[in-house]
Amino acid sequence: MYSEKFRLDGKTAFITGGGRGIGLCAAQALAEAGARVVISDVQPDVLEAGRAELAGLGHAVEAVALDVTRPDDVTRMAGGLNARYGAIDVLVANAGIAWPDTGGEEMSDAAWLRVVDVDLNGVFWCCRDFGRHMLGRGSGAIVTVGSMSGLISNRPQRQAHYNAAKAGVHHLTRSLAGEWAAGPAPRATRSSFCIRPRNMARALRCSAARSTWPTRRSTSSGSCVRSPVATCLQKRPWKPTMEGCRP
Repeated sequence: MYSEKFRLDGKTAFITGGGRGIGLCAAQALAEAGARVVISDVQPDVLEAGRAELAGLGHAVEAVALDVTRPDDVTRMAGGLNARYGAIDVLVANAGIAWPDTGGEEMSDAAWLRVVDVDLNGVFWCCRDFGRHMLGRGSGAIVTVGSMSGLISNRPQRQAHYNAAKAGVHHLTRSLAGEWAAGPAPRATRSSFCIRPRNMARALRCSAARSTWPTRRSTSSGSCVRSPVATCLQKRPWKPTMEGCRP
């Protein structure tokens, strides 16, 4: 009954990295709340597998290829989807990668740049371009996906590039939330969330989700809520709910 207060009927959500893991969990949660869902991924096979899995659960979602490290492609995607659906009401900027264990003194320029490009730059491109449309109409919600690694230095993992990128996502979310919350009226909804999951298997599936996944809402008020994705991930067996995200 409580979840009925957070229905998303008539809303449209776009999830990057939506073919598996947290992104796929987000897609299922949003679809079960009644939203139209569009998932994206850079890998066609992963994208199709995610679409098929959701279809098997009764959710017809659109699947589109997108490389979040190409800002022009992100801009075109944001414009095209907003034109097609009238509005993208929810953005889940989830796409991210981790690199094999590499010490800072051994890390190549290519390894550093690749992780930062996907995990931080890609999140910003998506927030900027989808957020621009949300600001223009005065409504929308953005969920970014951070990590506990953005708050601590995980040991024994050597992943300075990943840790730095996720720390950047946390403060990017705070910064954009502060800027956009202070914007001129009308601003019907200005929601920004940053989910900070703990360590997870590389190919996490929804059915194998761990318990105790904390969340934090990063806004100018600093209030804390339970995000839909983290709530989903806490459920064993898999049964998502939609506490805390309503555009």
